[in-house]
Amino acid sequence: MDPIGTALVADYDEERVAALAQLVRELGYSTEVFTDANAAREYLHHRPDLDVILCEMDMEGLSWEFASRTLKEMDVQIPVILLSDEAKAERMLRALRVGASDYFVRPIDDVQALKRSMERCTRQRQVRRELEQSRQSLEAANTELRGTVKMLEQDQQAGRQVQMRMLPTTPLILEDYVFSHTVIPSFYLSGDFTDYFTVGEHFVTFFMADVSGHGSSSAFATVLLKNLFARKRSDFLRRNDDTILSPVSLLKLANEELLDLEVGKFATMVVGVLDLHTNSLRYSVAGHLPQPVLVCEKGARYLEGEGSAVGIMEGATFEEHVIELPDSFMLALFSDGILEILPPKNLIEKERYFLDVFAQAASSPEEMVTRLGLDQVGEAPDDIAALFVSKRG
Repeated sequence: MDPIGTALVADYDEERVAALAQLVRELGYSTEVFTDANAAREYLHHRPDLDVILCEMDMEGLSWEFASRTLKEMDVQIPVILLSDEAKAERMLRALRVGASDYFVRPIDDVQALKRSMERCTRQRQVRRELEQSRQSLEAANTELRGTVKMLEQDQQAGRQVQMRMLPTTPLILEDYVFSHTVIPSFYLSGDFTDYFTVGEHFVTFFMADVSGHGSSSAFATVLLKNLFARKRSDFLRRNDDTILSPVSLLKLANEELLDLEVGKFATMVVGVLDLHTNSLRYSVAGHLPQPVLVCEKGARYLEGEGSAVGIMEGATFEEHVIELPDSFMLALFSDGILEILPPKNLIEKERYFLDVFAQAASSPEEMVTRLGLDQVGEAPDDIAALFVSKRG
């Protein structure tokens, strides 16, 4: 039969320690016996896996006040039962004061009481072992987690650099037109993205996309959209395919590709095609807020437009609008992260405040960035992207 536990039995009297050790073995414990306090102390340095210590209170060469401090310094949490020939209350209190779990007076008449005390100590020791094992397992898991988090952060930072390189040149100046942008991610990678590029001799196609969620999966969806628009631009140049000049057609393709991706991502978008010769804009809105803002001498207004976000349902339909632009204007597109940092509390008030900011001062994109506080944003609660198209007559 396996022993219940292991007990260290210590007494300078050889006869007493032998008798006590025999009793302890009869109670189901294996024993380590010592008559020398220094030898017992040395043993504890190497074998802290004991279940209980039974020791003479007046052990020669051992001060229990010193011993209790030493055990704490060694972080050896082994329950101790002290034995003595005297049943004085003062000695019992002193034993408890130095950390003893129990106190017995020789001769031990109630062996069952000793057995219950040792079993209690053994259970206590087992609980401490389990707690220590849990602590070690938790530390190991935390160490592994910290390593994983560090690796993920490095991956995010690398991905962030790649994503920033995917953004277009800012500013892009084409005759009297200026295209510029800014992107502030809530984490390293952003689900917000914008792009603009020339198509043929006198068109510029641009889009703003706000992919649902945050982090890597949302950023991957922006890569897909970037690739889609790049492919259709290439098709225009090589195959005479004019899809890149049709905002509705581009939104339909984006809808199909996000659905085919099957990662549960959708995106609100604004796609526009600017004709530099006629100074006109063809655009479509796919569930995007806030609406594009057009600012000119007459003031600031939201461009109309409705439609489902892309990537939600098959066969989604979108509206296309065509407007003649003023000789001098600024068109601003933002992702909905901008609404998170505006002072008002509800959406209607935020949209009104947003428009008022443009109406009050919109001489340049740089001024708008400052007025909206984008240059002061440290960690954004949500991704923020902004695209500006300006023309000075």
